[in-house]
Amino acid sequence: MADDGQTRGGDIIYRHRLPVRLWHWVNALSVIVMLMSGLMIFNAHPHLYWGSYGANHDHSWLEITPGHLRLGSLIVPTPGLLGVTPAGGRFVAFPPLVTIPSSYNLAHARVWHLAFAWLLVVPGLLYWAWGFARGHVRRDLAPTLDELRPSHIAHDIAQHARLRFPTGAAARRYNVLQKLAYCAVIFLLIPGIVLTGLTMSPAIDAAWPWLLDLFGGRQSARSIHFLCAMGLALFILVHLVMVLLAGPINEVRSMITGRYRLPREKRE
Repeated sequence: MADDGQTRGGDIIYRHRLPVRLWHWVNALSVIVMLMSGLMIFNAHPHLYWGSYGANHDHSWLEITPGHLRLGSLIVPTPGLLGVTPAGGRFVAFPPLVTIPSSYNLAHARVWHLAFAWLLVVPGLLYWAWGFARGHVRRDLAPTLDELRPSHIAHDIAQHARLRFPTGAAARRYNVLQKLAYCAVIFLLIPGIVLTGLTMSPAIDAAWPWLLDLFGGRQSARSIHFLCAMGLALFILVHLVMVLLAGPINEVRSMITGRYRLPREKRE
């Protein structure tokens, strides 16, 4: 493992501490199960509303019907993708391939969803506490003022679009796009999912009525919950693509052992 001040392409460094690695894999499992069980829960009523009320005859801003997705006034055909009726089954917005359980069962989906919600929240709070106490958030995740300059962000976007990833010592730390994405997930999307999920519980509303005011009603909370979940799903998709493009063996090994081989500079 090379010294901080003299690292170069090809050197192996210790990149991910144990708490980061543990939280990554626990979080990956819990988020995937919650996304898939959440899609099954959505299948029970594939409509989204703003405000406090929502029923079949109310105007929804999003709905999935057989073979179509309606977003406001925009209707998108989705034959075979969304709004399907599996052989011998009932109509569902999301197909069995992406739901838990795969056959329609709202009760079982809620059990899966709530069970893994604890696996999302408790380790997440521990990660937050460790991250702030040990300086991980400040040192590794928070973008610097220089990194937040529009020209710097635009340069990083252009480099990624050309599939030119950092090499050598520059690859020791997260770039600004990674920092912004990870902070958005850790401090915006996941908290948004948790708080809006609590808001949809009548028991929690009775104890904490301010949640309904915060999110503008239970149906608005359900819509925000869905949007945060889709944002998290998009992050996972982009994250997996980036891992494949950057070198999956090196990337996955670093998240298992903590050790990461710095990509070699082009001149080498």
